[in-house]
Amino acid sequence: MPSRIEDYALIGDTQTAALVSRDGSIDWCCFPRFDSGACFAALLGDRGNGRWRIAPTGPTRSVKRRYLEGSLILETEVVTDTGVVRLLDFMPLRDERPDIFRIVEGIEGRVELDVDLVVRFDTGRVVPWVRQRDGVLTMTAGPDAICVRGDVDLCGRDLASVATFEIGPGEKRALALTWFPSHESPPPAVDPAEALHQTEAWWRQWSGKCKYSGPWRDEVGTSLRVLKALTFGPTGGIVAAPTTSLPEWPGGSRNWDYRYCWLRDATLTLYALMLGGYVGEAKAWREWLLRAVAGDPSRVQIMYGVGGERRLPESEASWLAGFEASRPVRLGNAAHAQLQLDVFGEVADALFQARRLGIDPDPWSWSLQQSFVASLETLWHEPDEGIWEIRGPRRHFTHSKVMAWVAFDRAIKSVEQFSLDGPVERWRSIRDAIHADVCAHAWDAARQTFTQSYGAPALDASLLLIPLVGFLPVDDARVAGTVAAIERELMHDGFVRRYLTDEPTSADGLPAGEGVFLPCSFWMADVLIQQGRRDEALALFERLLSVRNDVGLLSEEYDPVAKRALGNFPQAFSHLCLVNTAYNLSEATIRPASHRGETSSS
Repeated sequence: MPSRIEDYALIGDTQTAALVSRDGSIDWCCFPRFDSGACFAALLGDRGNGRWRIAPTGPTRSVKRRYLEGSLILETEVVTDTGVVRLLDFMPLRDERPDIFRIVEGIEGRVELDVDLVVRFDTGRVVPWVRQRDGVLTMTAGPDAICVRGDVDLCGRDLASVATFEIGPGEKRALALTWFPSHESPPPAVDPAEALHQTEAWWRQWSGKCKYSGPWRDEVGTSLRVLKALTFGPTGGIVAAPTTSLPEWPGGSRNWDYRYCWLRDATLTLYALMLGGYVGEAKAWREWLLRAVAGDPSRVQIMYGVGGERRLPESEASWLAGFEASRPVRLGNAAHAQLQLDVFGEVADALFQARRLGIDPDPWSWSLQQSFVASLETLWHEPDEGIWEIRGPRRHFTHSKVMAWVAFDRAIKSVEQFSLDGPVERWRSIRDAIHADVCAHAWDAARQTFTQSYGAPALDASLLLIPLVGFLPVDDARVAGTVAAIERELMHDGFVRRYLTDEPTSADGLPAGEGVFLPCSFWMADVLIQQGRRDEALALFERLLSVRNDVGLLSEEYDPVAKRALGNFPQAFSHLCLVNTAYNLSEATIRPASHRGETSSS
């Protein structure tokens, strides 16, 4: 069995990433990109699906982990009955070939350790051909190859490469694993000490650019490093998570592949990067966004591959048992073909905010935004699958209509504030029509709240975005009623659920059961700040910080009863929201209430 989700730490090189457990096992890693097949997939199966474990042979008394200051170099200190040993895990920043380095250092006494290297290509399915090649251990199957070098002698046993060695104070042993195309020769060796030095220097230099100086500098810094690690460096795209199919509820079927780039994250991503002082990364994300959505706006997708790929067919990895028997394990994501109207608003808002935040203007972005709005002029009337990517019938989701309003609102503001050309009067008319439509059909007067979709009673935490995007002012009675209803019906042990999955009226078409969705709780904190309830917002924010794991990572969801992380991990959306809420709390007394656009007076 793999460890719990919160027992993993992230290492990465801004092109792919790996998850390392507290017991020294790398149980997930895809080469050479985030969305490639995994060579270690024990996270979703067992040892036979691939892992790389370095751990003491005897009992462990304690484990303490941290990232070296300002970096994603993972240090794990293990205390055993016979001594203390330290393990450093990291992935150097690279141009072509991904590497994982593991350096073992003796601290006290003498400790015996086992190395268990099980490589399985094609996400845990293909056993490679292993041989010594010019003095280097190589593992090859199909298009993939891995070479392993170091000062630990590995031998073959039961389709794995294993070793046992002993280490004492001041002694070091290192192993380096490198992926390369199987038709090429292994790349040259890299000195582990030099790789460590260069990796640490790179991360510290990057972290040193952070401009956030509020009371949560460490927490914000960690979240920004996670976002950088989840960035595909060659294109600037940011994946939602480096994993697939970690369940939203143990044993359930809400298991999705998150190794792609969602347009929905566009505005929050720009804000988080710009607030952190990372203008170059924000611009790269904007450029990825423009490239990805180019073409017919009626064919815009909700997500794309890290290079802007559009075809992300979904299949099931039947050979994997799933994390804690949560099946199916999915590769690809069929939601890429869904209609989700809110992405039009997210793209329009991101491009508007990029101008407002001072990112160098791209002359093409305005023509693209105009084409988006033109397409939405008729499309906004349609039902869709909504922000939560339901697998049931389409509905007129309130959040989708609100974000359609945002698309026209930001186009109007772009003309007004940046002297751009556009049919403002027609846009104003449509914006007002959408606003009236939402207020007429999504408002439940009896319960004094907006609802998830037209004509249905269900609540939805995405309604918290109504004041945050400026659709209605925070002091509007309808906003106050909606916030109160969400507090009353969707709060669970101090956190916010997306919606109730176990109600007969649930729209998602899936079996009941999921944790609390952490970004929704951050949205609630942001709304509380706008309402002047800063103490309550602070308490909620600190509660959210408390569910990070020991190295500061957040998942997508959380089970407040079992007190465990759920969903894909680490989750970019959760870390984006952390950065933005920290900033909102830090600046609550000196900046406007709305952080994404002026509040409408409609």
